[in-house]
Amino acid sequence: MKKGDTVSVVDDAISGVITAVDGDIISVLTEDDFEMQFSKNELVVITGAISEMDVMQEDISKILSEKRIKKPRSSQRIKPKERKRPPMVVDLHIHQLTQQYKGMNNHDMLILQTDTAERQLNFAMDKKIQRIVFIHGVGEGVLKAELEYLFRRYDNVKYYEADYKEYGRGATEVYIYQNKTP
Repeated sequence: MKKGDTVSVVDDAISGVITAVDGDIISVLTEDDFEMQFSKNELVVITGAISEMDVMQEDISKILSEKRIKKPRSSQRIKPKERKRPPMVVDLHIHQLTQQYKGMNNHDMLILQTDTAERQLNFAMDKKIQRIVFIHGVGEGVLKAELEYLFRRYDNVKYYEADYKEYGRGATEVYIYQNKTP
């Protein structure tokens, strides 16, 4: 480092021109016209712009040819409309599933609700639908517990509370990991 070099401070957003060098202590006139002193190891010399003469023409053509080579993509691109696709919504309230629920006991209602959930989950897997929201309501949590038991039986499924703003407290969202094989 010598007087007149443009330098930048390593750990700060300060740069300027060296005005004096006294051993390891270097005086710098910053861009804001402040005279500051730094240790030599706190500064980095900023080299000037690279001229066209510094870069050989064959290097430029090599760089451009590398950029033209198509590289294989490592992941499948998801179209924006598919990324924003709303989830499949399944309402498991008993009055949504059947008209004849008045004579049913609690066990029969629970069986109908869990069978419907399993059938809809398998349908979504077959049709490659990635997200399903099951609306089960709040209640005593029996149906929610049965649904969680059902979801744990699948290796390619992750489940969590659905968006509170959109579905309230009584909904579970299921994410289905799709297999790459056809």
